[in-house]
Amino acid sequence: MKYAFILGSNSYIVPGNTLIYSHNGEAIDFLSITSIYHDRPAGQGITALAVDLDIKDIDGNPLKLQANNGENTSLFKITEDRDRLLVTKPDGTTVIDVHQLDDVSAMKLEHNIIAELEVHSPVAVIRIRGNFMINDLHIEIDNEKVFVNGNSYANSTLAGKTNLQFTDEGVVI
Repeated sequence: MKYAFILGSNSYIVPGNTLIYSHNGEAIDFLSITSIYHDRPAGQGITALAVDLDIKDIDGNPLKLQANNGENTSLFKITEDRDRLLVTKPDGTTVIDVHQLDDVSAMKLEHNIIAELEVHSPVAVIRIRGNFMINDLHIEIDNEKVFVNGNSYANSTLAGKTNLQFTDEGVVI
């Protein structure tokens, strides 16, 4: 199943549900979508977005979640909705925001992204924003750009045959 990850004004359509940090030949899964939200008729059970995370805030405090749940998360406020996981610090700054877009919202993205969504038909469109670390790699994602160790990426739409990977050099698919 393909997933579309929207990072700033970039879209990456990949065959897997996991984002990876690759460093010196070692691959670390730092974000995995373990369940997605589906509209279902009454009585057929509730579904929700669930995420596994293994990141740090920019102060170096670890955040490890499995299906949106974790231990030692007292330094963070974790807000869950059926289609969103939002992790903030006590002062309200966003550490990571993982949001599954509904079809209507996804079709309001930039035309180049919509074209790729129509061609590849991902099972879910996931928008990610935040400011966090994976080991020594600093990732900051706002509404327009992705910054990887200070290098910015914007307005790209790529489809790949492997999971989306972050490296010290940038984003690879």
